Amino acid sequence: MRLHMNAADVRRLVTHYFLDLGVDSVDVDDVQENIRIDRGRCVARCYRVAEMFAMWMIDVGVLQFYDADGEMLHTVNLFTELQPQRAAA
Repeated sequence: MRLHMNAADVRRLVTHYFLDLGVDSVDVDDVQENIRIDRGRCVARCYRVAEMFAMWMIDVGVLQFYDADGEMLHTVNLFTELQPQRAAA
């Protein structure tokens, strides 16, 4: 069974984790989002704010957070993170 991850739900998680990682709330309100398309398919989304960015690798259901130097700060497995929301629906 494939879990469908809603882009708006993931964006809310991105905002939550950016705040947890110390990004100012004013900066989080101005997140820039880019979509990577490969052969006509959306394969990833990148979220940039202040000196950090996050990458959602859609096929593997992973959201990773990085600092300005490219050091990984945190990883989220969206299959487990979004599971309670799916069960409640």
